[in-house]
Amino acid sequence: MILSDQTILKMLEEQTLSITPLEKEQIQPASVDIRLGDTFSIVEDSSSGIITMVNEITYKTIQADKYLLLPGQFVLATTMEYIALPDNLTAFVEGRSSLGRMGLFIQNAGWVDPGFQGEITLELFNANRCAIELQAGRRVGQLVFAKMDERALKPYQGKYQGQRSATGSKVFLDCDVKKHDR
Repeated sequence: MILSDQTILKMLEEQTLSITPLEKEQIQPASVDIRLGDTFSIVEDSSSGIITMVNEITYKTIQADKYLLLPGQFVLATTMEYIALPDNLTAFVEGRSSLGRMGLFIQNAGWVDPGFQGEITLELFNANRCAIELQAGRRVGQLVFAKMDERALKPYQGKYQGQRSATGSKVFLDCDVKKHDR
């Protein structure tokens, strides 16, 4: 079941759901607007020109109020908001259609697990032929919350728990990586 504004407000008041900082205007009929934070990370060039899933990837991270996303460029960004989900609630991250119409693709794998706490890292891609100026504090997407039929047996405690800032891939920590692949 998708949560309504009434339920979201009630959960925020009861502190069973936490979103900080949060302005009342961000609460929509069936979602909460999320705003762009001020950290941006790009993959640093490697000597081989190849990034793998078994080696740690290095990123260059900057803090800025504005970031110019060039055509065809990919950058990690973060939300201003730090969220904490209870173990019976999940969230979907959706980009704003107004930004999609500019050629800005916003993704974060689209899903926030029950029990997750942290800022949400967003993957941004400019599919336009023009550069797009990103500005911290602007609405970039929305969280749509769905109540689960039961509490999760194992709420999220993964490698991104508690993240702040634009957080790079930690796929190299996956347990399905065989030692000989390293």
